[in-house]
Amino acid sequence: MTAEHALLQQLFFAAVDAALPETTIGRCLPQRPKGRTVVVGAGKGAAQLAKALENRWDGPLSGTVVTRYGYGCRCERIAVLEAAHPVPDAASLRGAEALFAAVEGLTEDDLVIALICGGGSALLTAPPDGVSLEDKQALNDALLKSGAPISAMNCIRKHASRIKGGRLALAAHPARVVSLIVSDIPGDIAAYVASGPTVPSETTLEDARTLVQRYDLTLPRALQAHLMSEAARAPRPDDPRFADNEAHIIASAELSLQAAARAARDHGTDAVILSDAIEGEAREIAHMHAALAKHVARYDTPFAKPVILLSGGETTVTLRHTGRGGRNTEFLLSLALDIDGAAGIHALAADTDGIDGSQDNAGAFADGSTAAAIRAAGADPAALLAHNDAWRAFDLAGTLFVPGPTGTNVNDFRAILVR
Repeated sequence: MTAEHALLQQLFFAAVDAALPETTIGRCLPQRPKGRTVVVGAGKGAAQLAKALENRWDGPLSGTVVTRYGYGCRCERIAVLEAAHPVPDAASLRGAEALFAAVEGLTEDDLVIALICGGGSALLTAPPDGVSLEDKQALNDALLKSGAPISAMNCIRKHASRIKGGRLALAAHPARVVSLIVSDIPGDIAAYVASGPTVPSETTLEDARTLVQRYDLTLPRALQAHLMSEAARAPRPDDPRFADNEAHIIASAELSLQAAARAARDHGTDAVILSDAIEGEAREIAHMHAALAKHVARYDTPFAKPVILLSGGETTVTLRHTGRGGRNTEFLLSLALDIDGAAGIHALAADTDGIDGSQDNAGAFADGSTAAAIRAAGADPAALLAHNDAWRAFDLAGTLFVPGPTGTNVNDFRAILVR
């Protein structure tokens, strides 16, 4: 690892540390209720949130959270279940039913603490009547291949579920629900994280139908019929049963990027945050980042060298082929081609949950020599990009970034150092 890559890795971990449950769980903790305190949750960092809550909560607790296979940790009072991500499986069905069971029969004296973070949409699957698990798997597969932004995906998901779109909170009524949310959504809209099982959103069934058409989604017949029925309509935020509930963002991309910027400055290098909410096709977003980095390198403007350009959000990948990789490696391979041969530009793109796509890497490193390294290993980087095979490209270059599961998820992290 070069000194530049080591610095970028340091900034990644500064961003992750700022979003870790033990750092953030104390924000916005509710008062103990007269009755029971029940914990429910879902997401790739849900088990770590549950453990941190157990360590901080002064009083009895019970409940269940659902996380991705391999992301669990030991809790004393809260059950931790594991299920599949990004495409749900039978364990996702069991996870949703376990959460419904946890909130059954509560009273107005009881409190539900919902621990919600990215990944919860797949981990909690409760198909409507007449819709099968296979139908929901087909929906997830179609959404993942569509290139739709996460906000659009979650709008559709919440109208195709018995648990999303605030429905879990309604199942807990009349108990008060306080949601503590780690946001992986551009703009930090609480209702979009994990498709909002405990937080309703303003998006409507008509919005969902429009998005299905806009992204030309081919859906199973049962799901098509459901989305055309009034049964699909999710509860509205003005439903009086939500009146006493609260939702708090306790960690986000913006807070993590600020932490990374501070770490860079402590190292003696200036840093600028371009945005915490960048969306769009990963390879296209890379062109903008590369153009800015090359402009800074050449003209020392609009930022003076040395500088680190930071950004977050969630890009998308429209799958055209069946290569391996994720949105961060796709972004980085496109950027590597744009900076091919350029001196003094070094980049890291990685998912803050530790996994980018379907492999075990969070992302990768790239600089002006990366494309040449891929060619020297016998492959054409442009062809690999065309085939959505970015993982292979960086495996050949020897620059995959594999930190393992981090215990949190505030979405994409991009850092470009311009010397």
